[in-house]
Amino acid sequence: MEAVNITSEILFMLFWVGFVSGLIDSIAGGGGLIALPALLFAGLPPQTALGTNKLQGSFGTLTAAWNYMQKGDATLQKALPGIVSTLIGATAGTWLVQSLDPTFIKPLIPFLLSAVFIYTLFSGQLGKEDRTPRMGRNIFYLLFGLTLGFYDGFFGPGTGSFWTVAFMIFAGFNMTKATGFTKIMNFTSNIVALFWFTLGGNVVYSVGFTMAAGQVIGARIGSNLAIRRGVGFIRPVFLMVVLFTIIRLVYISYISSA
Repeated sequence: MEAVNITSEILFMLFWVGFVSGLIDSIAGGGGLIALPALLFAGLPPQTALGTNKLQGSFGTLTAAWNYMQKGDATLQKALPGIVSTLIGATAGTWLVQSLDPTFIKPLIPFLLSAVFIYTLFSGQLGKEDRTPRMGRNIFYLLFGLTLGFYDGFFGPGTGSFWTVAFMIFAGFNMTKATGFTKIMNFTSNIVALFWFTLGGNVVYSVGFTMAAGQVIGARIGSNLAIRRGVGFIRPVFLMVVLFTIIRLVYISYISSA
């Protein structure tokens, strides 16, 4: 790992970046949109920035998931099949990314997220209340745990958005519950990725734990807001996060490389 000079001023800035990232991520996902560019701006090499982001992000997703579970909007027992499938999928993805370049799928993701955005925008009733599931629980978790777990380990951007919409469409969850279960799945794949990045020496612990402190506070506040205010609050934030994710990926894939 390259030596990185991190001053106390940078750590202070990154603490607040972690706070905002945790706040947004616990409501609608997409915290990496805020945290990762800040880590790169602080001078961390790309691989180290990704690994450090997984460290601080794991604290945020764990805090949010725990809060949703405490309030009854997600349960570990019901999520267990998804945890196992996500663990397997994320392990395969993080293993494969060590030998393959994941950038070949970059151009595809903005189009998939655009479909998520448009579908959610024009499906006014989607996520407002629980509906009849379109898939059995075990089949749902096997399919999406393996595929989205693999995707998060291999590439990552937009994983939370894909999970949330999958829970609403195929599992019949309302948006608050879908967000809660999404945090459990995010935490699972984050831990897998963190394990591999740690083995590779691509984690700056001083930065990761500083941001994690901000993440925990932000995630607690954000998940409380989401639980208390429900779908009417989560939905516009979710759409905003998906839109900004699309814009960022379009810029990276088609503009900055032009």
